[in-house]
Amino acid sequence: MQFSPSDILKPYVKSYTLISIDKDLTDEVFYPSGYVDLVINVSAGNAATFIDGRRRNMPDVEIVGQLTLPSRLTVTKGTSVLIARIYPYASSLFFNDSMSELTNYATDAYGIFSKDINTLYCSLMEVDSLEQKVAVLDGFLIGKLIKNEKQYRKSKIIGQICRHICLLEDTYNSKTLSSCYGLSERYMEKLFVNLVGITPRTFFSIHRFNKSLGLVLSSGRKLTSIAYDCGYYDQSHFIKEFTKFTGITPFEARSSLLPRGEEFQQAVNIGF
Repeated sequence: MQFSPSDILKPYVKSYTLISIDKDLTDEVFYPSGYVDLVINVSAGNAATFIDGRRRNMPDVEIVGQLTLPSRLTVTKGTSVLIARIYPYASSLFFNDSMSELTNYATDAYGIFSKDINTLYCSLMEVDSLEQKVAVLDGFLIGKLIKNEKQYRKSKIIGQICRHICLLEDTYNSKTLSSCYGLSERYMEKLFVNLVGITPRTFFSIHRFNKSLGLVLSSGRKLTSIAYDCGYYDQSHFIKEFTKFTGITPFEARSSLLPRGEEFQQAVNIGF
């Protein structure tokens, strides 16, 4: 079940989504999406993430930073989580830490928000309806947005660069991109890593991967055709990068993930 954020948050938060698990799941794979997720366990269920070989039992509220590698999730039946999916360029408006410190981590939100997160969680669990829980979370994020308004200018620049990258049809060129915004390559990359958590080139690669994943799962097109359509040099280049982000080849993904292709596209597509 999905909800839209309030108007003030729409430029920064893509959606609120409730995911309820109706059976035990073990080693469920999830892939780099380009987004940062604030995940709240609104049930008595349990979950654990495995990212870069590290297992972490899910706290009441956690932040899943930018991912650059496939990760796994183990979750018990009856678990329900409410997820705020935050646009990559907007993460710094809600989290004070450098976003690079959260990359490839599922971080206990208490370490970032301190007692504020306990207040949020208690308020969420005190109300009954899902709509009320969403309203509480929306209000919490609005408060953080107002508090971090000094970051708006930098976030706006990063947002423009992110959109520019998503419109690139073939190769990524750092010098050309930075010159479009009157920035040096070094400063653009530093700004991007600090506010997004990954380099512009990695962001481009994740965007291109998600585009290819959608085509692999939703069409019967030849992989060579998909590779060229998504800007890869050749099929070998496509398979190598696809495998880096998923742990499996496009051939394996097509056979194992195709039955839930539409669901996956909705979950991981980076477009905005």
